[in-house]
Amino acid sequence: MGCMQSVRVKPNFYENIAVLQLNTSIDSNPTVIDELSSVVLRYRTPYFRATARVKVPPVAGKEIWTVGWIQACNQMDFFNYYGEQGVSSWELPELKNGHIQAISDSDGVNYPWYGCTTEMYTIVGPTDRSTTLMVSMNDNFSPSVTWSIPTGTLSSPPLLSSIRRDQRFTTWLVAMNESTAEMVLLRTIRWKMQLAIDVDPQKPLGQRTRLLEPLTQEQPEVLTKNEPIPPNALVKPNANDAQMLIWRPASGESVIVIPSKY
Repeated sequence: MGCMQSVRVKPNFYENIAVLQLNTSIDSNPTVIDELSSVVLRYRTPYFRATARVKVPPVAGKEIWTVGWIQACNQMDFFNYYGEQGVSSWELPELKNGHIQAISDSDGVNYPWYGCTTEMYTIVGPTDRSTTLMVSMNDNFSPSVTWSIPTGTLSSPPLLSSIRRDQRFTTWLVAMNESTAEMVLLRTIRWKMQLAIDVDPQKPLGQRTRLLEPLTQEQPEVLTKNEPIPPNALVKPNANDAQMLIWRPASGESVIVIPSKY
C-alpha cells in the first residue's frame, strides 16, 4: 500500500507539541443484549473512550496542522454458531491471511482520521501564539445477528447457539502537516473488546441468551513507546468496507452472504 508516512518535522516545532492530559478507558458496564426482535438478536458493548488535551506551538507561514485520532483494527475474530448446522463469521480477508498488519478504522470519509467532529482539530497558520485543544473519540459495537442461519428465510427456525467475538485495536494520537503529510506520533493506545454469549434457541424471546465472561472489559494500555502506524491504517479501505460475512455450513461449500464493499 506504499511507504510508511514520513514523521520528519522541524525539531523546534514537534518537540514542543505537548500532551498535557490523556484519559482512556472502557466503560465498566457489561454488554447489553436485546431480544425484542423475532428476526435478529442485537447487542451493544460498552464504549472505549479516549480524550486528550494537547498544546501546539505557534504555526509558521501558511502551514495547516491537524491533531486527532487514527485507529486501526489488528485482529477480528467474530463467530456466530448455529448448533450443528454451521458457523457464520465476519472476516477481513487481508488481515486474516496475514497480508497486512492492520486495517484502517477510519469513518470512511476523512482518511486517515477516525472521525471529523470531536476526533480532530485543525490549526491554520500562521498563528502568533500556541494553541491548546481537546480531541476525543469513542467506539463500541452494536450489531444484529440473525436467529436463523444467515442463508435462511424469515420462516426459518431459530438456531443461533452462541456468539464469540475478540477484536483488537491500536489507536494513535497524531499531529499531521496537511500539506506534506509529515506526522508526529504523540501517543499509542492498545485496546480490545471480547464477547461471549450463549444462546438457547428453544426458549422464548427474552429468555434465550446468557452473557458470559468477561462481563467487564480489560482497560486500554497506553504504550510507553510509540509504535509506527502501518501503511494500511492510513488509506482505503476501512474495516467496515473491507469486511464480509461468510456462512460455513457443517457440510457443503462456504457461501459469501454479504460481500465486501471494496
